[in-house]
Amino acid sequence: MNEVGDQDVLFRTLLSTAVDGILVIDTRAIVTLYNPSAQKLFGYAPEDVLGRNVNMLMPSPYREEHDGYIQNYLRTGQKKIIGIGREVVGRRKDGTTFPMYLSVGESILNGARIFVGIVHDLTWRTITARRVQDLQSELLHASRLSAMGQMTAALAHELNQPLSAILNYINAARRTLSTVQDPQAVRASELIDKAVTQTTRAGQIIRQLRDFVEKRETSRIAANINLVIEEALVLASIGSADPNVKVIIAFEPNLPPVTVDKVQVQQVIVNLVRNSIEAMQAVADRKLKLATALVPEGVTITVSDSGPGFAPDVADRLFHPFVTTKEKGMGIGLSICRSIIEAHGGRISAGRGELGGAEFSILLPIASGD
Repeated sequence: MNEVGDQDVLFRTLLSTAVDGILVIDTRAIVTLYNPSAQKLFGYAPEDVLGRNVNMLMPSPYREEHDGYIQNYLRTGQKKIIGIGREVVGRRKDGTTFPMYLSVGESILNGARIFVGIVHDLTWRTITARRVQDLQSELLHASRLSAMGQMTAALAHELNQPLSAILNYINAARRTLSTVQDPQAVRASELIDKAVTQTTRAGQIIRQLRDFVEKRETSRIAANINLVIEEALVLASIGSADPNVKVIIAFEPNLPPVTVDKVQVQQVIVNLVRNSIEAMQAVADRKLKLATALVPEGVTITVSDSGPGFAPDVADRLFHPFVTTKEKGMGIGLSICRSIIEAHGGRISAGRGELGGAEFSILLPIASGD
């Protein structure tokens, strides 16, 4: 076979095997070439498309405007998409639409101007992006619920002491009045009895609320902790991504599975990562490192940054409720993190890390054979 024949065979092979859809149109927007991948994308057979206006593959209002775009380009030479490419929407034979990336090139064939379009389907990317958004929404929702529950537990713990003190003072006042023989003292004793009843009732409500929160059941499964952290890192970056932060991943491969409530552990990772990103805003060299390792007690997760860190005396109290290093922080996030990790039979600690800033270390036990 001669060289021209070889090139023709190669050209047809490329068209038939290309993953992306390929179309060729003339200056009247009439389709002159339509490869098999384009047929799969749009659902039209070649005989339905060849010889017809390419706008049949577009939804409104692009369908009505397309011919005007071509005429404007031929008249002015101003390129809107040719040689640039952009995301557009295609229309299938059944009327449904799908996102696609369209690259358009221009050439001369047999003395006539043609336009070559390459269509890349973005449906799967869009589905993946939507799934990530759904995961983020689920995590944020779970985070809010958990935050409210942990806040309730913390408040219940803090309120118990003043309620107990109030009850002691009221009982002391009642004993003092019991020795006074006076109608007003009797009336005051009756009011004190009612105060004792209501104070006792308030304490019971708080204890019941705390018990309800602490006994909340979770859904735990044996999981690959590296994958759990990777998903959490993606979720943490949405809405708070900083292009100036260099993320370092140092995962130990082939770690044994750990039994965790995936959403809760991801909540902890998201909280720590976002805290680190926020803490590094005032420094020029921003590094965030996430690492995992196998130790005799289980699996460790380390989140460290190159931020300013915190004072040693703060580190000892950092996981207590209502203790914070942020100007407008509530001091609840790290308390929640500790509660979650300890509920998993693990522990969490804080200190200064190898990057010079804060470092949080989490230990989780390895999943049992059961």
